[in-house]
Amino acid sequence: MKINFEQLDKIYKKYNKRCFVHPDPLEFLYNYDDKRDIEIVGLIASSLAYGKVVQILKSIRNILSKLNPNPYEFILNNSEDYFANSFKGFKHRFTTEHDMVKLFSGIKAALELYGSLESCFISGFSNKDETYLPAMINFTKILNSNFENSKSYLLPSPENGSACKRLMLFLRWMIRNDEVDPGPWSDLDPSKLIYPLDTHMYQISSKFGFTKRKSADMKTALDITCEFRKFNLLDPVKYDFALTRFGIRDELTYSELFQCHKQVRIYAP
Repeated sequence: MKINFEQLDKIYKKYNKRCFVHPDPLEFLYNYDDKRDIEIVGLIASSLAYGKVVQILKSIRNILSKLNPNPYEFILNNSEDYFANSFKGFKHRFTTEHDMVKLFSGIKAALELYGSLESCFISGFSNKDETYLPAMINFTKILNSNFENSKSYLLPSPENGSACKRLMLFLRWMIRNDEVDPGPWSDLDPSKLIYPLDTHMYQISSKFGFTKRKSADMKTALDITCEFRKFNLLDPVKYDFALTRFGIRDELTYSELFQCHKQVRIYAP
């Protein structure tokens, strides 16, 4: 099955809207105006975005209730002991209060050294880089500095070949700007983003012939991104939100997505 620009654009215009965001961790970012708060909330929300969506939203809401109204000030002005006391008893599937304390300590160290998560991320980026992969590796190494071997399930590094879906999702939120993605990191180029690859996007991309690979790993994510660049070189990840509403929201099924696809003249890109 092939899809073309006209079809993708139709799906984007119809479904890339705020009314389709809930239930999605992205919705928490809309509650903040300061970009320093938005990036911190985005990192927390994306890091905890695994498991059942009801529990994800509950866990994020729990953490943010301790940080309001200014997450940036909360992290910068408090100690690791204070974090430990604040998150005592927290658990989200594999993530414990100790994991959150280590992550927050890593965020604080990054803020003290670079001033913002954006500046921390940019410190590992070169304009010569085809994608943000080198910057991601550097970014996760800095933020995971308090974890054993600088590795964490909350913020995995692309070094190990994983698709790192939650990190890619965070970067989409930070770098893209439209009705859905807030894009506070306005100096960074969306053309270098990589698709947040999960089972939903893998199934859709396989159906459209964007990949023949059998595992949803980083190589597959790069393959899929390369295919979407044929439709939009400057903003290949543009279609991610709209496409992944299918199979996530109860009222939007894969069959409806493929029906949308059939309603427009089909040809190969």
